[in-house]
Amino acid sequence: MPAAVMTAGAAAVAAGPALAFLGAGGTLVGHGVAALLPRGPAATLGARAAAFLREAGANAVLAGALPFAPDADDFLVQPRRLAPAAPEAAPVAAPMRWRLRHQPDAAGYAAAVRKALHIMDAEAGQPGGLAKIVLARSLLATADRAIDPMALLRRLATDPAATGFLVPLPAAEGGAARWLAGATPELLVEKRGARIRSHPLAGSAARQADAAADAAAASALSRSDKDRREHAIVADCILDTLAPFCRSLSAPQGTTLMRTHSMWHLGTAIEGELKDPDLSAAALAALLHPTPAVCGLPRARAARLIGEIEPMDRGFYAGAVGWCDAAGDGAWHVAIRCAEISGASARLYAGAGIVPGSDPVAEAAETGAKYGALLAALGIALDESRA
Repeated sequence: MPAAVMTAGAAAVAAGPALAFLGAGGTLVGHGVAALLPRGPAATLGARAAAFLREAGANAVLAGALPFAPDADDFLVQPRRLAPAAPEAAPVAAPMRWRLRHQPDAAGYAAAVRKALHIMDAEAGQPGGLAKIVLARSLLATADRAIDPMALLRRLATDPAATGFLVPLPAAEGGAARWLAGATPELLVEKRGARIRSHPLAGSAARQADAAADAAAASALSRSDKDRREHAIVADCILDTLAPFCRSLSAPQGTTLMRTHSMWHLGTAIEGELKDPDLSAAALAALLHPTPAVCGLPRARAARLIGEIEPMDRGFYAGAVGWCDAAGDGAWHVAIRCAEISGASARLYAGAGIVPGSDPVAEAAETGAKYGALLAALGIALDESRA
């Protein structure tokens, strides 16, 4: 991360980071909250962030979360103090006891997938017909005592392929603190000067404990026509969205396999050079979000159907988390593999991309596997969560 971001400072405040990003791209830890960006929808984020940072000064940083719905209000804060190092690891605590509730369970999710496939079949060949939709489900985990968000982040950040994050959210009903914590493998956009990067993921398979079975799962994913079609929709959309703003834009390695501790993914590393280096990371994130990796295609049609089919409000899940500095540089990640934390509760989310040829039972199993990173970090056995 730029030196200005790492060294910006003000008076120290109460102990405990307000937010943190821990990953291969760098570490950003913010303590305290100096100010809140006036909230608004994605369409105005670039202008709001630019005006705020001009007034806040050359060393100022904004960081936080965008909700899934582009017309809903974001939540970004200016930390009082930025630290160059990750917070210290918390001492090992006694295991928690958990109560789990699915929304919906695997059977209910498979039924939702069948409904989406029926809509796709009915609209096949029609202008604006649904080509892809990403459907999510949720798992509410309630512990016998309060969850330590920073200790959870440290456990999530052990996967070198993911960026661990912890960002504040608007207070829950009754005033309780809320956080979004996760370990996302998907880079929405990073900007440094005129250079930009994006690394969309779509098409997934669960990792296997046996090495031969794991290699077979990776090989099957790389050869899967269904998964490659799903992935191409996402990568092409990002390339098409960024192209008008770039002098050069390419995906030199094409589509490749990438792995986290719990999943295999198809990914395409995209890199380019902006025509206007003053176009900020926040503005670029707002342009791209939500990609077909978390929504679908056509985007507006998929978003409407998500609201009709899914039984819960996504809130900030499948939105974006990241930061932007006064120079316009920054990094934004897709808010997946995450949970909303408040007190003793953790609401986990997981989704899967549905295209013609999707198997409802297999898609339900995929969402279950995608809970894996959060479940492990919370100390919940994957077998306990199956439903």
